[in-house]
Amino acid sequence: MTAWREVELAHPDFARRVRERFDAHKHKVMATLRRDGSPRISGIEAEFARGEIRLGMMPGSFKVSDLKRDPRLALHSGTEDPNDQPGAVVDAKVSGLAIEKKRRPHPSFAIDVREVVLISVGDPPDHLVIETWHEGRGLRRTKRY
Repeated sequence: MTAWREVELAHPDFARRVRERFDAHKHKVMATLRRDGSPRISGIEAEFARGEIRLGMMPGSFKVSDLKRDPRLALHSGTEDPNDQPGAVVDAKVSGLAIEKKRRPHPSFAIDVREVVLISVGDPPDHLVIETWHEGRGLRRTKRY
């Protein structure tokens, strides 16, 4: 399992900027897979705590049943309107597997992190900078014009 702390230790500046983007708003969007394999998106709150990304859910929610059946998920920070300020972060995404934690009375999961993406405005502001950390490959940076 790759916990968030491993990303923080390997790439502290990148992890800090990703976390700031996620912490900018209380509510995030999570994608899971329905029983028939089609995608489901749901609003969710996520917390960065003790080196993990934690997700809490209501008992009996579709999110819980989706993750217990198929733990693959993607979590999106929400998107800011891009501006012309170089370095401005537009959005962040984390994907991986949900690992159920035993916590009562509500179901709780941590994310086994497989991929992290951070998108920001380039310098000069005529392109986007896409930074991607992938388990086993580390951090890569590309530009999109």
